[in-house]
Amino acid sequence: MAEPRPRLILASASPRRLDLLASAGLVPDAVEPTDIDESEIPGELPGPLARRLALEKAAAHPDGDAFVLAADTVVGVGRRILPKAETEAQARACLALLSGRNHRVYTGIALRTPDGELTAKLVETKVKFKRLSAPELESYIASGEWRGKAGGYGIQGRAGAYVISLIGSYTGVVGLPIHETVNLLAGRGYPVLDVQNETKTP
Repeated sequence: MAEPRPRLILASASPRRLDLLASAGLVPDAVEPTDIDESEIPGELPGPLARRLALEKAAAHPDGDAFVLAADTVVGVGRRILPKAETEAQARACLALLSGRNHRVYTGIALRTPDGELTAKLVETKVKFKRLSAPELESYIASGEWRGKAGGYGIQGRAGAYVISLIGSYTGVVGLPIHETVNLLAGRGYPVLDVQNETKTP
């Protein structure tokens, strides 16, 4: 008799991460975000922050019998960490800073296996925005798409029209670098191909 397939838990409330997993034929058995303090450590850089938070989210999940996948996305301009915009003022400040310049999007992914092993990977993507006119900025603010987004924008929405160039992982900017995520799962023993075969459409 075959052993039951191990469970996969997505420790994130982001519908974008769930959709990205589904696009790769992977449907988690549960979506159970972990609640941690996401404050940065003084002097912490954007990349290390994304990796640390992903690790802490995976480690904090209470289910010890499943594969637990967690992620965190941070937008940085140089050493500066941009917030996950919660107010119009924050979003305006982020977009004004990003307008006409390069920035980097860091997404940390972390996986905890049923035996407690923790593994993490950091994916860095370089993005350049066009120079935003005042009407473009105000139109984007009015859309509300910025709310809760790292750096005050979501590339999969209207802000995609502002991107001049992208070097790295598009799905990493959306919130989950799917190539690296699938490789991480497969490399740690999660039966990726079996699950993809279960969920493939006729």
